[in-house]
Amino acid sequence: MQIKVGQHTIGQGPLFVIAGPCVIESAELCAEVAGEMKGLCERLGLPYIFKASFDKANRTSLSSFRGPGLDEGLDVLARVKKATGVPVLTDIHEPDQAEAVAKVADILQIPAFLCRQTDLIVAAARTGRPVNIKKGQFLAPWDMRPIVEKVESEGNRTIILTERGSSFGYNNLVVDMRSIPLMRALGYPVVIDATHSVQKPGGLGNSTGGDRSMVPTIAKAAVAAGADGVFLEVHPDPDKSKSDAANSLALSSVGGLLETLKGIKDALAASEET
Repeated sequence: MQIKVGQHTIGQGPLFVIAGPCVIESAELCAEVAGEMKGLCERLGLPYIFKASFDKANRTSLSSFRGPGLDEGLDVLARVKKATGVPVLTDIHEPDQAEAVAKVADILQIPAFLCRQTDLIVAAARTGRPVNIKKGQFLAPWDMRPIVEKVESEGNRTIILTERGSSFGYNNLVVDMRSIPLMRALGYPVVIDATHSVQKPGGLGNSTGGDRSMVPTIAKAAVAAGADGVFLEVHPDPDKSKSDAANSLALSSVGGLLETLKGIKDALAASEET
């Protein structure tokens, strides 16, 4: 199924890209990343959606940076959207955030840890905005069907499903590539969150670890398995990122990866036509 997001139509077409810093650190950072990514994706002919969170409500430590909060965060996202013309995506964590966020964001995202929270999902669906649901680390791909039905119950059929790895013992995730076609069979576009998939949750004690060197491997395998889009956390200086530093990609390195992913997607499409 194809869905409309801003000026883009995504799903069953070119690879689409959701990318930005993990959390809104500043308006300047968001503007820099959005501008660079827009230019890159336009050159490659890939639909681009900017992402950043106004609040990271599930940080490992109480002392970790969470973001600027709802009001300031939405103001930053609105400014990015106006300046660049690209659609924006952000998370919601509570049902009463949905209406306010939908006035700015083109896509409302349900975090993986909250993907079974009925009231949250229904509130997002009622806004009429597309809803991106991240599959929980504790769920099988077929467990997403009842979650999809919660969105559909509100008459909303603009849904995206995102794979971001499954818990594999302590402090580790693994991606089962079978989940890509299994979730696509539910009738909606599927995204690979290639950066969160290489996290090591809680692996650094008071923060989450990760291994960004594995991001290209996860992304390439998932696109070859049929993923419609790729989700990437990018930052001009990843090691200084205030959230998810270990698994974020350097902004300067994204171009080469996207070129490779586009090539895989194009080759797959060509093979399906013959």
